[in-house]
Amino acid sequence: MSEAAAFSEVKSPLSARIWTHPAVRIVAGSILTIAPLPLTMILASKLVDKPYRVVWPQLLAALICFLVYRFFIRSTEKRELTEFGTQGAGREFAFGLLLGATLVGSVFTLLGLLGVYHVDGVNALSLALLLPLAELVLVGLSEELLFRGIVFRITEQSLGSGWAIVISAILFALGHLPNAGVTVPAIAALAAYSVMQAAIYMRTRRLWLCIANHIAWNYCVGQVFSTAVSGHGPEAGVLRGQLSGSELLTGGAFGVEGSVVTVVVIGMVAAGLLLGARRPS
Repeated sequence: MSEAAAFSEVKSPLSARIWTHPAVRIVAGSILTIAPLPLTMILASKLVDKPYRVVWPQLLAALICFLVYRFFIRSTEKRELTEFGTQGAGREFAFGLLLGATLVGSVFTLLGLLGVYHVDGVNALSLALLLPLAELVLVGLSEELLFRGIVFRITEQSLGSGWAIVISAILFALGHLPNAGVTVPAIAALAAYSVMQAAIYMRTRRLWLCIANHIAWNYCVGQVFSTAVSGHGPEAGVLRGQLSGSELLTGGAFGVEGSVVTVVVIGMVAAGLLLGARRPS
């Protein structure tokens, strides 16, 4: 046997061990899955004038993110995407939308009872209210692929559910630090939201419900109740509503996701879901 062949036999197992290490897989999978998002948007801005960059760049970026995630899973784990199984997908997606809308409705109902959310009227319904959905689909899909499909799932395989919940919650919250108006309650609410999403994934072992819940939450906060979403906005939505009063209750510039009311509501739901969540043996 030549020295080159002998070196190859020694090198190959080491390379394989490095590539299959959970930390390497998380970093590589995260970069590959998220990279299409800015690349697609930058390319679209260079090739197409702004009036024609409506809806399709976000949906294209979402599709590419999904395809890259699919390629990563198939090439590294040699399996089909069970987290995107089609049987029952419609039911799970619909329930996720309902869950997200119900959570937002509960938060704003409590804020209304506390006197910090006020509705002055209703805006005229139009197709313009649906345009943000493309971006929200992109955000919901990409963040769930990253934080549940990659970070949580791979960490869980290596360290167990408890550490996976903690680590993914910390990273999810830290990922929103650059957003405007972020506060300590906002970080707590984001961490609680991540725990809730992890619990949903643990119960279903699929991402349909997680993604739909994420989309519905963001859409209802911005496009229904007309308030800021994670420091972005506020939007002119269905209701002509506004928040006023203590920042602990309103969330300040970050929006209701920085409200202690949201921390309590999401925290209670997350705790309830975790009680019934069990990892299959």
